[in-house]
Amino acid sequence: MQVQQRVPLTRAALPAARLSMVQATPAEVGTAPAIRSVVTVDAGGVPARLYRDGDHDAMPVVLYAHGGGWVMGSVATHDGLCRHLAAASGWAVLSVDYRLAPEHPYPAAMDDVARALTWLRGPGATRHGLDPGRIAVAGDSAGGHLAAVTARRARDAGIRLAGQILICPVIDPAADYPALDEYGLDREEMLFFWDAFAPPGVDRTQPDLDPLRADLTGLPPAVVITAELDLLSAEGERYAARLLAAGVPVTATRYQGLIHNFPRKLALFDAAHIALAQLAAALNRW
Repeated sequence: MQVQQRVPLTRAALPAARLSMVQATPAEVGTAPAIRSVVTVDAGGVPARLYRDGDHDAMPVVLYAHGGGWVMGSVATHDGLCRHLAAASGWAVLSVDYRLAPEHPYPAAMDDVARALTWLRGPGATRHGLDPGRIAVAGDSAGGHLAAVTARRARDAGIRLAGQILICPVIDPAADYPALDEYGLDREEMLFFWDAFAPPGVDRTQPDLDPLRADLTGLPPAVVITAELDLLSAEGERYAARLLAAGVPVTATRYQGLIHNFPRKLALFDAAHIALAQLAAALNRW
């Protein structure tokens, strides 16, 4: 793979980075399938997009948190992935447009996802024919972190979720990243993301920021996808091992020769379609 020079990510460069992610999306994700219904919703005060590829009532639903280092990404950048997931699984997908850092640092994003979950279990289910008893959480990269934390918070609140899907997740704020990863994500970017989301002075050892420090017993079944050439693969796999040690049913899969967040890049990697099929199969088991 050819190594490309990248401009260091800084707060001043963030608007351009956000735009670049949007502009790259068509080439990375490709053409999304036509599905029965895509609607913009107000999920308890949080903007979101609901995808359905069926018309039956009591449809199970995936609560999806997009990636982008907590500082970029949106329902638009993940529209194709969510359409594919809805079409492949038969589940509805609610993609949450949570507030971004550094304008809205921790805990804003987590609180937005939590509000969307509350909405799904009440007025959202009633209004849109969803099953409030079959909700899974999912996310990629920083969204995987939000999904993992949401699953634990739900357990602590006595809410039983059907499962959790963590795609190349960010997990460990204290990770000792290699100096350089040439394949899509590097150490300096991760340090920027963490400082934007949980600025210096915030206690990053609390379980809402470091899921490895949480009590993981009683969490819902998990699928954890990692990629061989991803800076985050080791921490995602450590988290999968911790879940398993806590008695949580886990399927952890490392895709060889793949880069960070490859499952979203359906136009670039054949393996992205295999990962999508794996996620759909897990949802149908739950």
